[in-house]
Amino acid sequence: MHAEDDADSLDRATREFLAARPQLFGIAYRVLGSSVEAEDILQEAWVRWQNADRTNVLEPAAFLATITARLAINFAQSARVRRESYIGPWLPEPVDTSTDPQVGAERAEALEMAVLFLLEKLNPVERAAYVLREAFDYPYKQVAEILETSEANTRQLVSRARKHLAAERGERVSPSEHRRLLEVFLTAARTGDLAVLEDVLAADVVSYSDGGGVRGASRIPVVGRPRVSKYLAAFAPRFWPGADIRWVEANGRPAVLVSFDGTATVLLSVDASAEGIDRIMWVMNPAKLSPYVDSLSD
Repeated sequence: MHAEDDADSLDRATREFLAARPQLFGIAYRVLGSSVEAEDILQEAWVRWQNADRTNVLEPAAFLATITARLAINFAQSARVRRESYIGPWLPEPVDTSTDPQVGAERAEALEMAVLFLLEKLNPVERAAYVLREAFDYPYKQVAEILETSEANTRQLVSRARKHLAAERGERVSPSEHRRLLEVFLTAARTGDLAVLEDVLAADVVSYSDGGGVRGASRIPVVGRPRVSKYLAAFAPRFWPGADIRWVEANGRPAVLVSFDGTATVLLSVDASAEGIDRIMWVMNPAKLSPYVDSLSD
């Protein structure tokens, strides 16, 4: 009888975990900026859920969200040390959002590559507070309980995160304008057309190449319209011949997957405002590119 009870209990625990899983992944991914790390967090959350005394858990999804958020914060705090020794600029690991536009959240907030990149500058607790509030619409009281802090402090954490993002990022363009700018940029970058590049880039544009030390990516960001334009024009004849281009979606925005001889080499995405393209992000690190390419629905 006890064995049957245990089996029923585990079945129910499994169903509850699977029901909450998209949201749990969404929380962990946004806090960490990595789908691989988020999957590791979910494995640990599942082990803890199996071993928990579930008899008094009234809301499994809320309980699991708490475990996941705390694990992600702890992991992010230790990851900071690893990130400091990362070779070259660090960019988030892209995810394919074509099948789940929100990636498990109430809304597609804190999901774009540029936002995750900027959130990385905040401490993990601020990041988690912002994610739970803005992407998952958790009430401040519940966020405070998850973070084991006061409601007033939680409001401050979210406010600080909002201010940080607002200061670093102007008003965004519409999805259609975003796509148009990326198309114009791609053509100009491939042909090395300096005049068009200068026209489409914002004055304070920054180009980030995340190669993780593995590929011949620029190890320092290239800053400012004149330098980025010249850099891209010089880069064109060496890089683009023989490139195979595929339009994809990454983190809710159009992106371009560049392959050579059937091997995906770069995911190119941009962030754009009324001023033009202000961030160019080249994900070249195979460890970040491979999970994304594997997840693409053909």
